[in-house]
Amino acid sequence: MTKNNIKLVIITGMSGAGKTVALQSFEDMGYFCVDNLPPSLLTSFWDLLQGSDTISKVCLVIDLRSRDFFTELNQVLTNMDHKDFMKLQIIFLEASDSKLVSRYKESRRSHPLQQDGTVLNGIQREREQLAAVKENSHLVIDTSSLSPRELRATLIREFHSGDDAIFTVEVMSFGFKYGIPIDSDIVMDVRFLPNPYYQTELRPLTGQDAPVYDYVMAQSDTQIFFDKFTDMIDFTLPLYEAEGKSSVTIAIGCTGGQHRSVALTERIGDHIKALGYNVHVSHRDASKSQAAVKHS
Repeated sequence: MTKNNIKLVIITGMSGAGKTVALQSFEDMGYFCVDNLPPSLLTSFWDLLQGSDTISKVCLVIDLRSRDFFTELNQVLTNMDHKDFMKLQIIFLEASDSKLVSRYKESRRSHPLQQDGTVLNGIQREREQLAAVKENSHLVIDTSSLSPRELRATLIREFHSGDDAIFTVEVMSFGFKYGIPIDSDIVMDVRFLPNPYYQTELRPLTGQDAPVYDYVMAQSDTQIFFDKFTDMIDFTLPLYEAEGKSSVTIAIGCTGGQHRSVALTERIGDHIKALGYNVHVSHRDASKSQAAVKHS
């Protein structure tokens, strides 16, 4: 991999201006992210990346938590910009003094440069020392009037290539006898539907097998449920995405997680894929229940 194949984004700027939110946003965009890298290690870190055949997008946060920040950062960035680093971009996050003071008051933290003075004294010292870094940045974003969600949206509009979907939907089947998935956002119980388990020829199969799938879908209540549930999903997924969530997990449960929930998870997953979302379908308990049936 050559240097020109790696995109390097460096986030810096005022303390309290939103660097943590920014780094999380780049992580959701598929960047390899490192927080608080000392400027003196930046060139060495870049050289290490040349041997990687898997990392193509890197985002670093470099700020005054590094002791050599002010003395070395600007010089290191200037030297890198003079090399054949066509993908280097530096983001400087800015905010007004009043907004930064307010954020520090809310967090009840002291400013790193406050010393024996006030929070405002620390902010003013930092602003003076960061002037040269800000001048050499490729993009300056004032977050004074931006919420974390709005900052995330701004960065995604500016830097997301569209190669990878940011918002993903996990559709998972499970068995209530094994517990509700702790990471689920939406849980639906489909134990009200007729159970294929009581059909001898269907018992050893799963909802991924055509006989079970067809049996579940042939029930009149299944279609009514599917229409009502997907109507809710169609309404809520765009709202989840607009709110800034990177993923939503929909868990569909039946008794053992082998028949009804599996069949409906497959169909609901196909429905969401048809809407254009990035979807991952999984069946947490199907194999466990199937093995239990075979040994019963």
